[in-house]
Amino acid sequence: MTAYRLLALDMDGTLLTDNKTITEAAAHWIRLAGEAGVTVMFATGRGMQTAGAFWDELGLLSPMVLLNGAEIWEGPGRLHERTFLSREDIRKLHELAAVVSGARFWGYSVESLTGSKHWNDEMFDRDWMKFGIHHQEIDVIESLREEVQSWGHLEVTRSADTNMEISVRGVSKASGVKKVCGLLGITMDQVMAVGDQHNDMELIRAAGLGIAMGNADEALKRAADGVTDTNERNGVAKAIQKYIFQLAPSESQAG
Repeated sequence: MTAYRLLALDMDGTLLTDNKTITEAAAHWIRLAGEAGVTVMFATGRGMQTAGAFWDELGLLSPMVLLNGAEIWEGPGRLHERTFLSREDIRKLHELAAVVSGARFWGYSVESLTGSKHWNDEMFDRDWMKFGIHHQEIDVIESLREEVQSWGHLEVTRSADTNMEISVRGVSKASGVKKVCGLLGITMDQVMAVGDQHNDMELIRAAGLGIAMGNADEALKRAADGVTDTNERNGVAKAIQKYIFQLAPSESQAG
């Protein structure tokens, strides 16, 4: 029997291929992990608006950590908690993105995923769980990260070198997965986590087993306990085979 009771998977760059699909091999080994008693969940920066269909596709009934931990679900249709940014911070972040830097931005509220093109004054009356900013110039996005971090009360991470993702201080994929462990009655040393980017770092370090994708950020690879193949080469499927079922590549059937 595997030592891991919970498998926490990032989505973009990890479970999903570059064209945003789940391979047959990944779906196959996720199903086998579930049949072996492992709870399989997403730990993603995505919200329900863009993650829900994949939840349905895999037929998962497990908890989910969305929006980098700002939204936690106990199962389909069963919300556990949401953590909202203050409306004052949303106004400040919007000004920083739209006025100061001319960056592209987006936010996740209960009602919607809304980007720069569709943002209007009505949006300031909504409650937002995550706000994202993108700028193609690395020095600009780095200065924006430094500015928001200097405020001292927000969590700032990224899922690519050219973006930043902001939530309430202390809210992360790791904090969300810890809460899921509480719901399941297990501990973090029974968690296997797989990811590829900076917003997976805390979770990779906190999990009993942290696995970086072959296409992962180099800093994440250094922090991980192991490295699997890329998202284009069934890295998640291979990680499940190796670390949950202790199968060598030659023994696997759907690698």
